[in-house]
Amino acid sequence: MLISNAYAQAAGAAADPTGGLMGMLPILLMFIVLWFVMIRPQMKKAKEQQKMVSELAKGDEVITQGGIAGRIAKVGENYLSLEVAEGKDGPVVITVQKNAVGALLPKGTLKNL
Repeated sequence: MLISNAYAQAAGAAADPTGGLMGMLPILLMFIVLWFVMIRPQMKKAKEQQKMVSELAKGDEVITQGGIAGRIAKVGENYLSLEVAEGKDGPVVITVQKNAVGALLPKGTLKNL
């Protein structure tokens, strides 16, 4: 026979004093960096958005995530009515979800548009 059989060595496995912790360290470091760079700021921004949506009131000027600017005419539990334009029969009012509000505009912004 020209090729001899190869056998695994078992003596090297018992010599690791750290117990494999050093192999897990890079993965733990990557998770910690991911938490502080991506997840934590996203949670903070979502909390600010939820606070802004809960404080909406009649007369506030807002812009939706779709880009529609208007003044709040009526606030419901999940929906609100936006006055988006003046028509010949009165204001044009649309209904949108509260979560669709992207930003609260300063007072008087709609007059400048």
